[in-house]
Amino acid sequence: MTEQRGGALLRTASSPGRATFLELFFDLVFVFALTRVSQRLINGADGSAGAVAADVGRTLLLFLVLWQVWTITTWVTSRYEPERVVIQVVVVGTMFGSLVLGVTLPRALEERALPFALAYVVVMVGRPLLIAVALRGHPRRLVPLRLTAWAGFSAPLWLAGALMPGPRLALWVVALAVDHLGTFLGWPLPWIGASRIRQWLVTGEHLAERYQQIFLIALGESILVIGVTYSGKEFSGEAAVAVAFAISFVITALLWRIYFYRAGHLLAEALRMAGTPGRLAESAAQTHLFMVLGVLSAAVGYELVIAHPYDTARTNWLVFVVGGPALFLAARSRFEYEIFGRVSRPRLAGLLVLMLLLPALAAVPAMFALGAVALVLAVVAFADARRAWRRPPEPSASPIGREMLGEAGPEA
Repeated sequence: MTEQRGGALLRTASSPGRATFLELFFDLVFVFALTRVSQRLINGADGSAGAVAADVGRTLLLFLVLWQVWTITTWVTSRYEPERVVIQVVVVGTMFGSLVLGVTLPRALEERALPFALAYVVVMVGRPLLIAVALRGHPRRLVPLRLTAWAGFSAPLWLAGALMPGPRLALWVVALAVDHLGTFLGWPLPWIGASRIRQWLVTGEHLAERYQQIFLIALGESILVIGVTYSGKEFSGEAAVAVAFAISFVITALLWRIYFYRAGHLLAEALRMAGTPGRLAESAAQTHLFMVLGVLSAAVGYELVIAHPYDTARTNWLVFVVGGPALFLAARSRFEYEIFGRVSRPRLAGLLVLMLLLPALAAVPAMFALGAVALVLAVVAFADARRAWRRPPEPSASPIGREMLGEAGPEA
């Protein structure tokens, strides 16, 4: 009887595959949190090359904390019924913890380290512990118990780093490595083993929609950056600023177009066809991490160019203006392989052109560098449209997960 009550928490074949309003509500916090990531990058963009690189590394650490929280929450709502009160409490509680992370993120490595670390530790330990208690005697409770144990391993490192400014960065790097290693290995524990994500039974339609939504959140953050930057009074009446504003929007629209054509639309189909859908879902999560990073980096470039359209595109700025879209194209190429088992030449050519243009763009006004990026992305999008002209839609042919058909172990 206890096992049956705990089992009522699990998704079934009749559960709706679409994301719920609760999850969309949860995502609103990440629109805000991602703006804090961009703002931290913008604040450090004018230093020396070494200082900018160090600041990017520190900000990446904080972003990966947010990503870990969002990703595991997505897997929770894919495995458990979001309409159950316990899961709603878990999601709303995680939402508040994520809001604290976003509020403290700009100074998380300085005076706000303790609330940042506490919010993360409480979410990472409390969320799986509550689910394990709710599952009661059900065998599936071993998964959240594993997560709780691994979060407990890294918690002292997070808290020690928050309390000791000197070794803080090193301690947090190790702590985050422990958290990501646990995710990669399936949170193994003595006597009960591991539960690799690639072996999980997943709701493909739900996960695909959630990945699409986090990408749209990143695009939404870009729109917010463009609008807020341009709305400043000091920009009124300047034609160059208006042009930079328009180009920034065009690039954002092109990133949307390139993402969703056609792989972005077919992820759910690819997950349904995969012999081990968890393996494809795990790979797609990693790919979306880099695509989101590319979009966020591009947003930093938008603000820099809108604020200083006539300034020469400094090398530090090009890391964002050109590097962001280039990172997106590289990750989008991998995404195409995950869905179709191939990579189109226009994407690789666009990536190569962006890299080759870097030396020349360092000698022109920032607005022209932004325009060059828009032109390259437009050519890639045009090549996509030309390929599809008067041809039937291409079906998914993902090679990931199919080769392991029948080899996945039992879910635990």
